[in-house]
Amino acid sequence: MISLATPLLNLVKDGEQSGTHEALGSEFIMHHILDHPLVHLELLGFDLSITKHVLMMWVASAILITLMAVAFRKPKMVPSGLANMLEFIITYLEAEVLKPYLGRDSRRYAPYLLTAFFFVLLCNLLGLVPGAATATGDISVTTGLALLTFLMVQGAGIRNHGLIGYAKGLIPPGLPVFILPIMIPVEIIGLLTKHVALAIRLFANMVAGHVVIFALLMIIFTFQSWAVGGITLAGILFVSLLEILIGFIQAYIFTILSSVFISMAVHQDH
Repeated sequence: MISLATPLLNLVKDGEQSGTHEALGSEFIMHHILDHPLVHLELLGFDLSITKHVLMMWVASAILITLMAVAFRKPKMVPSGLANMLEFIITYLEAEVLKPYLGRDSRRYAPYLLTAFFFVLLCNLLGLVPGAATATGDISVTTGLALLTFLMVQGAGIRNHGLIGYAKGLIPPGLPVFILPIMIPVEIIGLLTKHVALAIRLFANMVAGHVVIFALLMIIFTFQSWAVGGITLAGILFVSLLEILIGFIQAYIFTILSSVFISMAVHQDH
């Protein structure tokens, strides 16, 4: 909370001098939502700067690798502690998501789907840590994740049906030849739209909660009242707890939709 209040107090002083309270609110909210470069790098004209969201993805990856290495360094028949918790989550996802949609192919795609779940979950939850940022609140990050799912879907379809067979399976059978010039672009657009929606859904849900929290925080400094501040603070705490639940839900939704898309490519006859 202190990490949020300090920059806000500076903006309040600037806002009082300029008299633009609306600009103050938007600047404060956008400052904590948008990405910011930490180290400027450029190679052959390409911007390869290390931003705050890039750093948070590295942190999430490091935490995930460390947790898995520590939890399963000595496999046991009956796990306990951290290994037991992780095994419970993995078993649940296998029973409720992977097997129902992918069947006997679930083990083949489990490494990607489980990695995606834990990575998205950690990125979501790290955004609630003071001074950190939500990498999944960046549309470029969620687009990259959706692109990985898209490539996995195409690879699964080609692997099971061959390139020609997979391409034919995208078009409903029995259509008149003169309709094909219309249906082929429609099916391609539909294929891309599903993954665009996958990226936007995760991005929008993670940004929305943070906008609400920062907007409520603005109210405290705008009214400068203990009564309003107490009520608003309770609202911030409630939304923060809700954000934890949303973080789990969005990671689950991303995983289940990725499983559905892969299943549709693998089992085109269904």
